[in-house]
Amino acid sequence: MHEGIDILVHEVGPRDGLQSIETVFPTEAKLDWIRAAAAAGVPQIQVGSFVRADLLPQMADSADVVRQSIDIPGLTVSALVPNLKGAQNAITAGAHQVGVVMSVSEAHNKSNVNRTVDESLEGFRQIVEYRNEADPDRKTVISGGLATSFGCTISGSVPVRDVMKRAEQLLELGADRLNVADTVGFANPKQVKDLFEELYRTVGKDVPVGAHFHDTRGMGLANAFAALEAGVRELDSCLGGLGGCPYAPGASGNVVTEDLVFMLEAMGLRTGIDLDALLEVRESMEKHLKGEPTQGTFVKAGPPLGFVPATAA
Repeated sequence: MHEGIDILVHEVGPRDGLQSIETVFPTEAKLDWIRAAAAAGVPQIQVGSFVRADLLPQMADSADVVRQSIDIPGLTVSALVPNLKGAQNAITAGAHQVGVVMSVSEAHNKSNVNRTVDESLEGFRQIVEYRNEADPDRKTVISGGLATSFGCTISGSVPVRDVMKRAEQLLELGADRLNVADTVGFANPKQVKDLFEELYRTVGKDVPVGAHFHDTRGMGLANAFAALEAGVRELDSCLGGLGGCPYAPGASGNVVTEDLVFMLEAMGLRTGIDLDALLEVRESMEKHLKGEPTQGTFVKAGPPLGFVPATAA
């Protein structure tokens, strides 16, 4: 956790937001976004995804974006990877944290990365082994992703026991942290709280755990609050609520960073983020969009009378 903050807000817009829209941001526009967000106090940003350029042309410049982003003082730079080759490229570029894609749902994992879950676990083992050889000091954090932890558009419900099993396997294979994702927007707050409480009972409270929610059915902030209640202290979100899984029909829209930051700050939880500066970043980012809708309520209503952010207080 970064010093001086209570909740780590992990901005995923330059990756999850941009990979799902038609607009292909120029590299310099991405870097402007990342630099401005960091200047506003955003402590960690997922700046790209190391996938085949023909599949996601928006991410073709990820290595360049990572290399330039790691020079930003105080910023933790993360990237997403689907396999060993992607991880090798991300680590070589200098990413501080590498998130490895894996779905708990067999059907979704096959659709998303064309592998069985067991094959993805073997790939994860190879990634950790490569990191340990290339980076013996283990400065690069390897994050084990648990996508579709709350449900799947292909196979429906996902048993909690399956999530626990895969979480334990990832940790046994060397994951430094876990990231639990409601990839297709199925979760409700009770389900979220129950699952994270079970996860902490299963893996212990010393394991860093992040949560990634979509606002597909208007549950994003409620689910984030439920995760907080269960003990989660790292939350993913996206400026303007862009994004979603490109392989999950209807699952567009991440939790809006500005709304999440306002909720946390209003609750007395420090994020280290300046909301006024964040809205300026949003305005600048929106200038590069070509008709894609953005979401959010704080941008429309502004702060209530007398509001003092916890970070400022």
